[in-house]
Amino acid sequence: MRGPLFLIPLLLSSGACSSASEIEEATGVEETRAKARAAPAPAATPVAFANDEQRDGGSREFAYRWPAAVSAHPALARLLTEERGRILAREKVEWTDALADSPIDCAPCRGRSFAKQWKVVADTPGYLSLSGEFSSYTGGAHGMYGLESLVWDKARQAAMPGVGLFRSPEALEAALGSKLCAALDAEREKRRGEPVVPSDDDTGFDSCQQVKDATVLIGSSNGGRFDRLGIWFDPYVAGPYAEGAYELDFPVDAAVLKAVKPEYAGAFAAGR
Repeated sequence: MRGPLFLIPLLLSSGACSSASEIEEATGVEETRAKARAAPAPAATPVAFANDEQRDGGSREFAYRWPAAVSAHPALARLLTEERGRILAREKVEWTDALADSPIDCAPCRGRSFAKQWKVVADTPGYLSLSGEFSSYTGGAHGMYGLESLVWDKARQAAMPGVGLFRSPEALEAALGSKLCAALDAEREKRRGEPVVPSDDDTGFDSCQQVKDATVLIGSSNGGRFDRLGIWFDPYVAGPYAEGAYELDFPVDAAVLKAVKPEYAGAFAAGR
């Protein structure tokens, strides 16, 4: 045992003749540090979680995914893991109830599914903006689908929906003004093949819809600051199920900037 362990006391005993760098070189400490500096940090990876089950003539499917950009923020990954656990627990309970209450020969009554996938809308220096696409089936003629928004504040380690960056849904709606109704009606006309007849019913499929009933997505064209907005209306909000969801895209302008909460003003810039 007269290798490096023997060499250490010898070098230390001649302190005036040996510098700290010489000692590190002789003992291999500097080499170890160099390897540590060169070693890349563990790469963040996407998550694809599934939990399927079959019993008593029924089946249950469950899937929950997020991209590597989420895994790069452990606190955000924990938040979504907790949500995943809550949804899965709910699905299991409701499926067990369906099995108990449904005829054995009614396959649609005894089947259930849920899937959710988070995608990156924008990743800026201070924020990660995500969309959460989800779909579910609980029996009946068809399933249902929708979209959620989540913005992760990297500095505050906090999550909020996209609309949470604004003073209120009403403030954002006022900032968009007539452009919201015009864009919605233009898309309706395209899908329906005929002009939209204005309606006095402010909740009908021919009326303009409100931001409070929409999902607000926050985007960036350059990865620097937010300069785009997406307004998403789920099926049955702006039109019948057959028309699908409506997604409208708007640039951030001076009016929208005024609707942003002061603490998030620096995250936005006017777009083109």
